[in-house]
Amino acid sequence: MDTRATSPNSLGNHFVDIHEVPEEEEEEEEEEEEGTRATKMAEKTEKRLTKLTKTCEAKRQQRSTTLSRQVSLETGFSVLNKESKAKNDKRKMLSRSGNSFGGFGSVHRGGTVEGRRGDFSIFRTKSGLLKQNPLLPPKKESGELGGQRNDGFGLGFGGAEDESVNRSVPAGRYFAALRGPELDQVKDYEDILLPKDQPWPFLLRFPIGCFGICLGLSSQAILWHSLSASPSTRFLHIPPYINLSLWLLALLVLLLVSTTYFLKCIFYFEAVKREYFHPVRVNFFFAPWIVCMFLVIGVPPKICPSAPHPAIWCVFMAPVFFLELKIYGQWLSGGKRRLCKVANPSSHLSVVGNFIGAILAAKVGWVEPAKFLWAVGFAHYLVVFVTLYQRLPTSEALPKELHPVYSMFIAAPSAASVAWEAIYGEFDGLSRTCYFIALFLYVSLVVRINFFWGFRFSVAWWSYTFPMTTASLATIKYADHVPSDITKGLALTLSFMSSAMVCVLLVSTLLHAFVWHTLFPNDLAIAITKRRHGKDQKKPIKRAYDLRRWTKTPLSLVSSLTKHSSGNKDSDEQKEAEN
Repeated sequence: MDTRATSPNSLGNHFVDIHEVPEEEEEEEEEEEEGTRATKMAEKTEKRLTKLTKTCEAKRQQRSTTLSRQVSLETGFSVLNKESKAKNDKRKMLSRSGNSFGGFGSVHRGGTVEGRRGDFSIFRTKSGLLKQNPLLPPKKESGELGGQRNDGFGLGFGGAEDESVNRSVPAGRYFAALRGPELDQVKDYEDILLPKDQPWPFLLRFPIGCFGICLGLSSQAILWHSLSASPSTRFLHIPPYINLSLWLLALLVLLLVSTTYFLKCIFYFEAVKREYFHPVRVNFFFAPWIVCMFLVIGVPPKICPSAPHPAIWCVFMAPVFFLELKIYGQWLSGGKRRLCKVANPSSHLSVVGNFIGAILAAKVGWVEPAKFLWAVGFAHYLVVFVTLYQRLPTSEALPKELHPVYSMFIAAPSAASVAWEAIYGEFDGLSRTCYFIALFLYVSLVVRINFFWGFRFSVAWWSYTFPMTTASLATIKYADHVPSDITKGLALTLSFMSSAMVCVLLVSTLLHAFVWHTLFPNDLAIAITKRRHGKDQKKPIKRAYDLRRWTKTPLSLVSSLTKHSSGNKDSDEQKEAEN
C-alpha cells in the first residue's frame, strides 16, 4: 500500500522536476540554435551573393570577350566603342564618288578633301628602296598641313604607301576598278591615289603602250620592203628609199620612246611595276623586242646587204623568251593570273613574239630554233584563241561592242603563215590554213566597220595597226606562190588599207600632241588602290558575313551553355537554402 501511495507522489514530484527545469534549458538551446542557423543562413546568403556577383562578372567578361572576338573577326572596317564614335563625329569618311586622295597626307576641312598638291613621291623609285633597305633614313610623314593634324583620312596613310603602292595589285582588282577594253578608265565610284584635277609629271603619264607607235612604223618598213622586192608587186616599181625612210623614222621613234621609258624606270619604278601587273599592259612589255626584230627583218639592203649575225637574234629574243616563261607559267599554274582570268586580245602580243623570232631565226640561218619557236607560239595561240572565242564569264576585259583591239586576232595567224614560209621556203597547206584563218577574221571585222566609231583615241591604237600590216605581208606571200589578178589585187588592197590606217593615226597623234595637247592624259589606271575601302565594299562585307555565319553560332552556343550551367547552380543553391 505504501508503495502505491508513495509512488504517485514520487511520480508527481519527479514529473515536476522533469517538466520545469529542462524547459528553460531547451529554450536557451533553441535560441542558440536559431542564432547559429541565422548566422549560417546569412553566411550562405553572402556566399550565394558573392557567387552570383562572380558569375555575373564572368558573364560580362565572357560577353565582352565574345563581342571583342566577333568585332575582331567581323570588322576591319569600324571599331565598336565610344572613342571611334567620337572620332567619326569629328571626321567624316570619303564618299565613294570617284574622288582622288590627292596623295597621302590629305586632310579634311569643312567636309571637303584637300590633297597635298604635287605629291607624286609614292610612285618614285626611292619609295621602294626605302622599304627594302632599313639602313636608309625613313621618310618623315608630314603630321600637319595647314595647321591641322593629319589623322590618316580613313585609310591610315602611315601604312597606305606600303599597302597600296609597293605591293603587287591583284589582277582581279584591275578588272573591278577599271573599265574599257584596254582597262585604262577608272570607274566612277573608285578612288585613286593621285589627284585628278592637276596634270601629273610627264614620265608618270607616259605609258608602255607608246611602243605601239614603233610597232606600226617598223611593220610598215617591212611592208614597203616587200612591195618593192616581191615578184607579185614588182610591176608597181616602188622605189626602195620609201623603205629606207620608214626604217629610219621607226628607228628614231624607237630610240625616243625607249629613252623616255628608261627614264621612267629610273625615276618612277613603282609606276612601271603597276603597268607590269596590269592584265593588258603586261603584254606590251614584249613590244620593244618585237620592234627590234622588225627592224632587223626590214633593214634596207643599203645598210645591211648580207644576212644579220645570229648574235643579234640572241640579244633580241632572250628577253621575249624569259617573259614568256613568266607569263606562260602563270597561265599554266592556274593561280590568280590564270589565262581564263586575264585573257584579252592584247595577249596575242606574247604569242606573236614567237613567230617574229622564228622569222628572224630563219633569216640568220638557225632553222631548228625557228621551228621550236613556231611550235611554242602556235600551241599557245590555239589556247588564247579558244579562250577568247568562248567569252568565258571570267574574261571581263572583252567589251560587248567592237573596238580596234579586236584586230589583234589577225596578228597571230598571219605571222604564223609568214613564219612557216620563211622556215620551209614554201607556202604550203599549213601556211595557207593559218593565212585563211587570218583572212576570215579580217573580213569579219571589216564588214562591221561602223561599230568602231565613237571611241576615245589612245596611243595604244598604234599597236593595232601592225596586225593589218602582218595580214598584208601574208597576202603578198600568198600572191607570190599563187599568182593571179585576184591575189595581186587583194595584196594591194590590204596594203593600202594598212598604210592608210597608219597615216590616219600619225596625223591624229600629231594633232593630239602639238595642237590639242591631249596625247598623254593622266594615267589613272596605275593609281588605283590595292583594295577598295569603305562601307560599300562588296567583297569584304561578304567575307565578314561569312565570318559571322561561321563564328557566331559556336560563340552563342558557348554563351547559352554557360547560362544554362549557371542557372542550374543557382537553383541548387536555392534548394539548399530552403532546406
